[in-house]
This record gives sequence, C-alpha cells and structure tokens, in this order.
Amino acid sequence: MDYMKFVEEQVAEIRRTVGDAKAINALSGGVDSSLVTVLGHRAIGERLRTVFVDNALMREGEPRWVVETFAQMGIAVELVDAREQFLSALAGLTDPEQKRQAITDTFYCGIFGRLVKESGAKFLLHGTILTDIEETVAGIKRQHNILAQLGIDTEQAYGYAVLEPLKTLRKDDVREVCKLLNLPDEIGNRIPFPGPALATRIVGEVTRERLDTIRAATAIVEQELGDSGAFQYMAVLLNDRATGIRNNKREFGRIIVIRCVDSTDARTATATELPWSKLQRVCDRIVTEIEDVNRCLYDLTPKPPATIEYV
Repeated sequence: MDYMKFVEEQVAEIRRTVGDAKAINALSGGVDSSLVTVLGHRAIGERLRTVFVDNALMREGEPRWVVETFAQMGIAVELVDAREQFLSALAGLTDPEQKRQAITDTFYCGIFGRLVKESGAKFLLHGTILTDIEETVAGIKRQHNILAQLGIDTEQAYGYAVLEPLKTLRKDDVREVCKLLNLPDEIGNRIPFPGPALATRIVGEVTRERLDTIRAATAIVEQELGDSGAFQYMAVLLNDRATGIRNNKREFGRIIVIRCVDSTDARTATATELPWSKLQRVCDRIVTEIEDVNRCLYDLTPKPPATIEYV
C-alpha cells in the first residue's frame, strides 16, 4: 500500500468534504483516534475542534497525558469532564451489549451532541478502522464507533455527518501511517485500547470501586509486560469471587485475569508465551498490591474462539 498517497488522498477528501464548515473529533489517545486527529488538523487546521472526553473509564493519568502530549505536537485538545454522566448511564447494567449501547448513547446523544451544537460543527471525524466494521457487521460485538454501517443516519440522529478516513485500514496499516507522519512512538506504537475503555475489561456492572480495581491492575500489567513485545496485554476483572487466605483469615476476594496476545491486525491472535518468572511477578504484584484481589489467572485462549477483549 502506498501510505503517502493514502495520506494525501484523505487530507484532500477531508478538506473537500468539510469545505468552509467546522468539524469536531474525540481523541482518546489511542493510535486510531490520534492519526485521525493529525490528518484532520493537516486538512482544516483550527476548524477542527478536538476534545478528550473523560468518561471515568480511562487508565490512570490518561486524560492529562493525552492533552499534554498533543500540546507538544502543536494541537490543542479540550478536556471535557463527563465522568458522572457515564457512571450513571452504566449503573446496574451487566449485559455486554447493553453496556456498549449505554456508552454509545451517552457519548453521541448526550455529551457529543451538546459539544457539536456549541461548536456549530457539521462533521465528526471518526477513527473507525476496517476490523471495527467487520466485527460489528458480523455480529461478533458492537464497536462503539460503528454507526452508518448499522443504518444509523447520523445527520438525522445526531445533527452531523461522520467522516471515517481510516475505514480501509487495519491496525498494522495505521501504525505505518503514524510512522510516516512522524507521530511520537509512545502514540504510534501504543497497544490497542478500546473506545469503551476499562468498561470492556470489567465483566458485570461497572462501578467506581470496580474501576479502581481494574485501573490498578491495568497499571501493573502494562508496567510489567511493556517489554514483552506482544500485540496487546491487559487485565480483566471477573464478576466471580474466590475463597482465599489473607492475614490468616478467610477472604472471599476478586479475580483478575491477565490477557497477553500476539497478533498482526487483531483478526486472529494467540496467547504470548511469557516467561514463568514474569507471570509470577505480575501475579504477586496484583494479589499483594490490590486490595480485595486474591486470585490471578493467565488466559491461554486464542482468537478465535475468544475475542481479544472480554466484553
């Protein structure tokens, strides 16, 4: 694939489609949304309003890191605090698709609908990639950023048109374009992180307490497996509990699963063969540093039959 030609075509298409109007995009800090942000600013400059929506579901320190990183690239990012709205929308939900729908509705109908009206934007730039479309259309799992492919008329439903500059690319292609455009390695080589964020790594209801647990476990896993060379690695909080012993007393504690996979484009994946000493260290840190967690498991399941994420 000619990546330079791809960049030139997408920049020209965004510029042509948006014309003299304004556009808006939500930046998560992941490689897909980061590339869309850069392409959009190349195309229409300050007429693209870029926001980071803090939905309470992000990793530790993520909102501030994203804003500061893009400021160093000369791109202003507006931080929007929407934590209460998302937590309220997720309260009591345990079904994976209901959780995804609640996040989608809160984002597009609630938070983003207001921001679009305030900005006067007529277009939304989306970081949708080909794998997102394929998994949603096939019914494997609903990706939060899939709208038109499901028959949703975004102009009628939300008041703006959606542009998807990356919809013909897979994850490996996206990384190559980031490299071509000299995006920082800490962005271009970031491991995949889902749009619904840590909600996809909590089986069952999403609460403040459970978010604190998975956020702490995520930090440990990313610190310890950052040198693994794997395509993606994560912690998952199960809905079950297990009997354990702590301070010579019975404890009915939470269970964390470690998922670490090798893949090229996320269509298929296999579990990474991690050294036993590495697994022991991650397990030891999780069960000793995180309150109420007394069991840690390693997931060996390939994709398929499993997906990479749990929810």
